[in-house]
Amino acid sequence: MYCGLLSFRTNIYQQSPMPSTFFVSDLHLFSSRSQEHRYQEAIRGVAAGADRLVLGGDIFDFRWSTMASPEEAVVRAAHWLRELAVECPACHFHFVLGNHDYHQPFLDRLDHLQERLANLTWYPFFARLGTAVFLHGDVVDRRMTARKLLNRRAAWLHKQRRGQMANRLYDLAISGNLHRPVVHWARRKKTVARRILKYLEEIGQGPASGLRNVYFGHTHLAMADYLYQGIRFHNGGAPIKGLRFRIIEAET
Repeated sequence: MYCGLLSFRTNIYQQSPMPSTFFVSDLHLFSSRSQEHRYQEAIRGVAAGADRLVLGGDIFDFRWSTMASPEEAVVRAAHWLRELAVECPACHFHFVLGNHDYHQPFLDRLDHLQERLANLTWYPFFARLGTAVFLHGDVVDRRMTARKLLNRRAAWLHKQRRGQMANRLYDLAISGNLHRPVVHWARRKKTVARRILKYLEEIGQGPASGLRNVYFGHTHLAMADYLYQGIRFHNGGAPIKGLRFRIIEAET
């Protein structure tokens, strides 16, 4: 069982010079709203030729899963990761958890996978690769500290998945593009960048540490090279109807 709720894992990964690094997040696999299937070949193609692929959280969605059972969703998630790592042995996969991935049975399975796959490393909150930080981005929802994020994520560990009626209502909102103005209004670039940077400074990963680029997900709002206080912020969006999505080549 994952026991890191009261301690922080080391998130600094030693790297070789000039590796090729890519970032993808918010696939929301198992959710009926995910259009990940449209990008599956592109993601695997990038991984096949990359040194590193950072999976930036909410790769899976246990909260809105349409699988027959929570257990099946965990099995399928583990299979997806294992298949990707085995098919692309020269690529190191860095999996940074998002809130929708933060499911206790899945965390237990991740420890098992990491022990058996030499090219898979997972992180609960962030990964630091050179001058870049990769995090999911749920710190933007409010003014966040490490302790607050720890407590908030703990609430996700045993959340029950939503029912069929809630899923149908959510699907209707997506079909009507009702999510688009919410995304753009509630997650303005400057607000997002300011909150992420405050969090990173609080955990010792701010500009003083040599930080130059931040790659994050969660907001579903695509962002490229947004400059705030000397730091560039990047977000690949999400493969959900009405939203933009891309695989980002990262500078580390």
